[in-house]
Amino acid sequence: MPSKVRARRMPRPNATLLCRRIAADMAAKLPELSHLRPSRILFVSGEARRGSRATIRPLEKAKVALNGRRAMYCVTLRPRFFRASTPEQRVATLLHELLHISPAFDGRLDPARRHAALPKGKFEALLRPLVRRYLSEGDAALLGGLAYHGEAVARQWLERPTARRSRAQTYTEKHLFLGPVQMITSRDLNS
Repeated sequence: MPSKVRARRMPRPNATLLCRRIAADMAAKLPELSHLRPSRILFVSGEARRGSRATIRPLEKAKVALNGRRAMYCVTLRPRFFRASTPEQRVATLLHELLHISPAFDGRLDPARRHAALPKGKFEALLRPLVRRYLSEGDAALLGGLAYHGEAVARQWLERPTARRSRAQTYTEKHLFLGPVQMITSRDLNS
């Protein structure tokens, strides 16, 4: 009787881990982001919100701990980040969200860089040169990961912290799971 040979499936890349590694590379290469502590930023995949590619939420009032360390911010990557972005747009999205983080890295957003305080044109003028610099100086392997096309995995909430419950409850890895996401990339980086 012939034995069944199972084809081994190649592991799917972890998109949210990739984003955290890119944030660490950005913090190391861009002085404007040197205050970031990427191990304390949670990246998750979330539901669509109008035309948004991502949003950042301060966790100043929430109790979220990963690997025993308090997370200070949560960046939620929206479906357009995965399904309707070029690698360059993904870099711009990550930089955009990280620019909102307070220079004190205290779980709050920088009041001077909130959209209500900084008109879109001025925010874009701050963002564009950072995107260009990072695209030229960033780790090529990490940037290449943003050009991935196919099924990946990403952290997702089983139960998301809410304003009322998160003050009393600590959210940890048990409130998260790795789920599939489809990355659709229209072109390769620098092609």
